[in-house]
Amino acid sequence: MKHFINLKDISAKDLRKIIVDAKKRKNLRKKLSTLEVDKGAPLKGKLLIQMFEKSSLRTRLSFYLAIKQLGGGTITLRSNELHLGQGGESIADTAKIISTYGDGFMLRTDSDKKVENFRNHLSIPIINGLSPSSHPTQVLSDVFTVEEIKKKPISKLNICWIGDSNNVLDSLIAASVKFSFKLSIGCPKKFEPGKKVRDWVRKNNTKIFIYNDARKAVKEADVIFSDKVISLNDKINKKKKIEQFKKFKIDKKLIKLSNNAIFLHCLPRGEEVSDEVFLGKKSHVWQQALNRVHVQKSILLYCFGKLR
Repeated sequence: MKHFINLKDISAKDLRKIIVDAKKRKNLRKKLSTLEVDKGAPLKGKLLIQMFEKSSLRTRLSFYLAIKQLGGGTITLRSNELHLGQGGESIADTAKIISTYGDGFMLRTDSDKKVENFRNHLSIPIINGLSPSSHPTQVLSDVFTVEEIKKKPISKLNICWIGDSNNVLDSLIAASVKFSFKLSIGCPKKFEPGKKVRDWVRKNNTKIFIYNDARKAVKEADVIFSDKVISLNDKINKKKKIEQFKKFKIDKKLIKLSNNAIFLHCLPRGEEVSDEVFLGKKSHVWQQALNRVHVQKSILLYCFGKLR
């Protein structure tokens, strides 16, 4: 049984196998309609139980389609509709029930501890659909998208992140170690990645490059990533934070300083990128969003022990 919680915990070899499988599966679906099942229906009869404690659009839709296209089914739960959410049932008991009814569990939560607690009590695979320190399904799909567009291994590209240090960036940093690519980060001093993340990078004999000047960060970039500066649950002075990131807005002038970079954004977007860039020819955000279906299919197969 294999879990998919954090890219740090999965071998580079297995991550590459997932991407290779996703590429094959995407190519084979060119003539199939949305709900047609992949040849062989590799997850026929399997049930994925999903639980959302945080708002979701892309993760919810992509996992629904992923399991359906593999021949399985899904049911979606909200924690506030369960005894768990009202404090009446333990995670251990909830995990036992989920393991009895389903074959896999996908959790999107605001608690890293909760992901770990579920893993310790489930007898089926768990997939992290987002937690405070990790968004592994998003970033692995992003690696897939970069290689699809650039038509070369990500290890041969310079990747840049402009924006806040958050769970997506933490997973991108983990990916930079696993896939051996150069990662430059542009953000205000106050919003740099934390010590724990940087220590892990050093322990793996790798470097990330942090700049408090967006222009320096994008200088050699082939790809520029970003995310919403103000997240839904930010408990800070939002106006002040927007002001602190004013010089890190991704606009046409900043793109011109890069190495003809493409632009990717995990969505939803905010004021961190101009409409001219977001809706322009360098932006591939819609392709990026759709690719999550293909990669998550291969993640499911990995967790179910059926990856080709």
